[in-house]
Formats: sequence, C-alpha cells, structure tokens
Amino acid sequence: MACLRRGLGCWVLILALSWAGPSPLLAGGPLQLVRDTIDQLTNILQIPLSPDGSRTPQRSVLLHRALELGFDFSGMARMSLGSHWERLAARQNEFVPVFTAFAERAYLVKIESLKDMKVVYVRERVDRRMAQVDTRVEPPVGEYIPVNYRLHLVGGEWKIYDVLIGNVSVVENYRAQFQRVLRYASFDNLLKRLQENLPERES
Repeated sequence: MACLRRGLGCWVLILALSWAGPSPLLAGGPLQLVRDTIDQLTNILQIPLSPDGSRTPQRSVLLHRALELGFDFSGMARMSLGSHWERLAARQNEFVPVFTAFAERAYLVKIESLKDMKVVYVRERVDRRMAQVDTRVEPPVGEYIPVNYRLHLVGGEWKIYDVLIGNVSVVENYRAQFQRVLRYASFDNLLKRLQENLPERES
C-alpha cells in the first residue's frame, strides 16, 4: 500500500534493488531465463504512467535492461541481415543499435498485448549450445497461442535469439522483409525505415 501511495519512485527502487549484484537472469537454464525475462517485463509494464499519461525515462531504462539481459540482439541483427551481413561489415556497428531499438519495441508491443493472458511453460529442450523453450499463451476465452523461444550460449550465458509466435519465426520474418528492401533499395533506406518505426522519446 505504501508503494502505491508513493508512486513510480517506489516501483523503480524495488526493481532496481532486485537487480543489485549478479542478475537472476544469469542463473539457471534456458527455461529459467525465459521465465525471468517475461516476469520482469510484465512487472515493469505494470508500473503506473505519469499523471499526464506519458511514459517515464525510468520505465524505459528498466524495460531496456530486462530485454538486454534476456536477448542477444546483436545475434538477431546478424541473422536478420542474412547474406548481407558480411557485405555490410563496415556498417554493422551502425545497424545493430537501430535494429535493437526496433526489435525491442516490436517485442514489447506483443508482450503488452498478451500481458493479461496466462503464460504456460510447456517444455525445455537443450542440445549442447542451442535450446528451445516452448510456451503457450492462454486467453480467457478461445484457443491458446504457441510462443516458443530459441536460445543459444553467448559467452557462457543463455540468450534468446529468436521468438516463434504461432510457429512464425520473428528473425525469419525480419530477414525476408530486409531482403526485399535491399533488393530494390539501399541500406540507408532500410535504416530509415527501421528508424521511422522507432518509439517516440519517452518523457
């Protein structure tokens, strides 16, 4: 109750303290990583907005940190560019942050749309340095949606590198879109398109 009265500052303090020391996302296997990532994102999305209805910089920082700990966005960027990755070696450092912001936003929109549904963790499959965690999202009424997470080891830590929603791969979908753009337009045009779909600066 005290936290509710104090508002956003208390929420930020509690979440910040929960990340003091070694991150809980680094402990355990792939299933634990996926569960902790989803739990933290869901908790952060419940933080009240400002009185005027706008988001806050603190909320953005917390969301970015949770995603950064759970996802390998550099790997996703490389896979999404496919055969163009090596050809664009000189501009990879430019592409990765733009792609990361774009992919973060897309995933958060999906998570926010599913936040009132029940997430069931079905199974974990591990094959050496690769893994998949199968989940299903159950709405109050209607059929469930399969959402499966593909992971690999990066520096000895499990990271999500792809999400399959209804058996459709996010990375494969991005790669198909990017290939179409680069077939008829420039890399600068691709960057511009991604940047145009970025969220506005939170205030």
